[in-house]
Amino acid sequence: MLSRSVTIMGIVNVTPDSFSDGGRFLDPQSAIAQARSLAAAGATVIDVGGESTRPGATQVGAQQELDRVIPVIEAISDELDITISVDTRKAVVMREAVAAGAHWINDVEALQGEGALGTASALQVPVCLMHMQGTPGSMQDAPQYRDVVTEVEAFLLERVRVCEAAGISRERILLDPGFGFGKTLTHNVALFRALPRLAALGFPLLVGVSRKRMLGELLQAGAASPAGRVTAGAVAAVLAVQSGARIIRTHDVEETVQALQILQALASDQ
Repeated sequence: MLSRSVTIMGIVNVTPDSFSDGGRFLDPQSAIAQARSLAAAGATVIDVGGESTRPGATQVGAQQELDRVIPVIEAISDELDITISVDTRKAVVMREAVAAGAHWINDVEALQGEGALGTASALQVPVCLMHMQGTPGSMQDAPQYRDVVTEVEAFLLERVRVCEAAGISRERILLDPGFGFGKTLTHNVALFRALPRLAALGFPLLVGVSRKRMLGELLQAGAASPAGRVTAGAVAAVLAVQSGARIIRTHDVEETVQALQILQALASDQ
């Protein structure tokens, strides 16, 4: 069994255009089956998203997002004894998703959207605050930082301050540096190497690099497609946990769980 100190978050994208598995789980029954499979493989959190935030993506309407995620969240809640996270930036989706059975909010905009902060505070559920430079539609056009680690750290701490002022307790806050969200490969590598520093801020640290372009760029030839980055993602998950990450968000739960089980068995400090 995997250590309780590490949480595996399995991804269920109920979208037609996600970068890795766009369209595969758009049908609610396919999404529910995928959630069931991820839970059986060892996920203890299922992250359900109805809007792609891949580079170049456009925002979808609230009703469309609700139509995608609510039936899936309701079905997972009815069938599985598992924590459900809703991946959204919209206050109305947060509210309806929690009413349908979601336990966490995972927001790529760190509760900066209209009504999001007040809604998350009122719902009294854990929230994951992620750093993103720009918006999904333009974030990879030309991301620039003077010091990416310092700037990401400062942003996350400021969002923590804002959340606390709004009534969200520290115990309900998770942080995500946002790999690939308005960042070049150089920025991503610098952030990954700084994970111990970010983990030392005192909040559970979520790392999501599963199948992302940064892995393909590091591998260079032979891993152009997201499906070709599974092994790389499992290795990155091990390194992230060794650096202080406590939640791993992944498409590939079985491979990630196995990699972390080997870490736990063979590393003396785990």
